[in-house]
Amino acid sequence: MALNVMSIAEWQKRLKLGELSARELTDQQLSRVFEVEPTLHAYLEVTADRARADADRIDAARAAGESLPPLAGVPIAIKDNLCTKGINTTCSSRMLEHFVPPYESTVTKRLWEAGAVLIGKTNLDEFAMGSSTETSAFGATSNPWDPSKVPGGSSGGSAAAVAAGECMAALGSDTGGSIRQPASFCGVVGFKPTYGRVSRWGLVAFASSLDQVGPFSTSVADSAELLKVISGFDPLDSTSLKVDVPNYSSSLSKSIVGLRIGLIKECFDQEGLQPEVKASVLAAAEHLESLGAELVEISCPRFNDGIATYYVIAPSEASANLARYDGVKYGYRYEDSENLASMTSMSRAKGFGSEVQRRILIGTYALSAGYVDAYYKKAQQVRTLIRKDFDRAFKNVDVLLTPTSPTTAFSAGAHADDPLSMYLADLLTIPANLAGLPAISLPCGFDENGLPIGLQLIGNVLEEPKLLQVASQYELSANVMSNIPDTENFIP
Repeated sequence: MALNVMSIAEWQKRLKLGELSARELTDQQLSRVFEVEPTLHAYLEVTADRARADADRIDAARAAGESLPPLAGVPIAIKDNLCTKGINTTCSSRMLEHFVPPYESTVTKRLWEAGAVLIGKTNLDEFAMGSSTETSAFGATSNPWDPSKVPGGSSGGSAAAVAAGECMAALGSDTGGSIRQPASFCGVVGFKPTYGRVSRWGLVAFASSLDQVGPFSTSVADSAELLKVISGFDPLDSTSLKVDVPNYSSSLSKSIVGLRIGLIKECFDQEGLQPEVKASVLAAAEHLESLGAELVEISCPRFNDGIATYYVIAPSEASANLARYDGVKYGYRYEDSENLASMTSMSRAKGFGSEVQRRILIGTYALSAGYVDAYYKKAQQVRTLIRKDFDRAFKNVDVLLTPTSPTTAFSAGAHADDPLSMYLADLLTIPANLAGLPAISLPCGFDENGLPIGLQLIGNVLEEPKLLQVASQYELSANVMSNIPDTENFIP
C-alpha cells in the first residue's frame, strides 16, 4: 500500500539538496498513476505533458539559483469540478463532457503560483452529488484498500489518488462531507475549512451556501501547507472572508494539555454506527486524554436533524444552480428537437444522470409556491438552531469529536437501489457544513477487514489552527498508519 509517500517537507528538503529533481518525482508519480489506474479509475484526465513541463520549470528555477515557492514541484490532483484553464472540467457529467474553461479557479491558480505540479483531474460523483463516486457518468472509482469497496464521495477520486500514491496531495470540495467521508474510507487526511476561508470562485456550484474547497493529504502537516496556500480573501467571491491567513504549520507542534474536547453524545448513540467504528473513535478520544486533553460529554440536540435539513437546502440550491444548463449557451445540447422547450427538456434529460435529476426535482418541489414555507423556510430555521447548538457547545469546549462516518467503506453497488441509505453515509459530517464550521478527518484505526476508520474533529469558526493542533498531536502520537493490517486486497 503506497500510503507512506514522501511528505511535502521531506520533498522540499530533497529538492533543495539536489537529491531528487522535480522532473524525476513527477515521472515517478506518473509511473504510479499508469500502474494502478486500470484498477482504481481515480482520474478522468492525466495531464502528463503539463506535469512534466511544470516540473521542468521548477528544475530550471532551482538551477538558476532562484528562490523556490512553497509547493515547488509538489504533484497535485484536482477534483474535476474546479475549473482549470484550457483543461476539461466535466463534473463527471455528460452535460459538461466537452467543457474547457477559459479561466482558472482561484484555488488552482494559487497552487500553480506556489509551484505545484498538476498531475490530472480526478473523478467524482456527478456534479458532486453522491457519497460513493458511483454516479460519475464516466465510471466508478474503486477504493485502494479493497477495489470491491467504494472510496466514498463525492471527492472519491481525489481521496483514492492520494491513498494509492498517485499524487502527493489533492483538492476536493465538501458540501455535506464530500472531503471528510472519502478521506475516512480511504485512510487519508481530509480538511474542510470554515465557510468563506477558501475562495469558491471557479468551483462549479452544487449548493452555494454549503460548498467549500479543501485538501487531501497523507498527513496533517501537508494539509496545513496546502491550506495556507489556498486560503485568503478573494474579491471574485462575494462569500470570501476578509481575514488574515495564519501560519497553520506553526500550531502543529503545540501541546494540547488543558484543551477541552467535547464528545457529541448524539453521534455515539446512532443505530447504524458500526461497533468497530465507535470503539476505535472512543479509543482515539482516550488517547487524546492521555496527551493532556480533557474529555467532556456534549449534547447537540439537533445534530441528527442535520441530514433532513441538508436534503431540503442542498437540492433546493442545486435546482437553482443547475438551471443554467439548458442546452443553449454551453453544455450538452439535444439537437433533434422541434422547439426550444423540447430542446431544453431533452438536453437536461440526456445530459444529467439519475441522481442529479432526483435532487433537482426534490429542490424544485421544496421551492415551489405551495411548499417553500413548509420545507425550505423550515429547513433554514432548523439550520439556525443547529448552529446555535454548536455555539453553546463551543462555550464549554475547544474542539468537538465524532466519528467521520457511521461505517467503513461499503461494497460497490450496495446502495444502488436505496438512495436513502446512501444519504445516511453523510449523517455525521453534514452539520459542520450547515453551520459553516471547519472540520477534519484523519485515520484512527481499522475494522476487522483492514479497512480504515476516520476520526472527525470539528472546530469553531476560523479556528483551523486549533483543529490542526489537536489533529497533529494525535497523528504524531498514535501513529496509526504504522500498524496497517496485512490485507491481501491492498493495491500493491
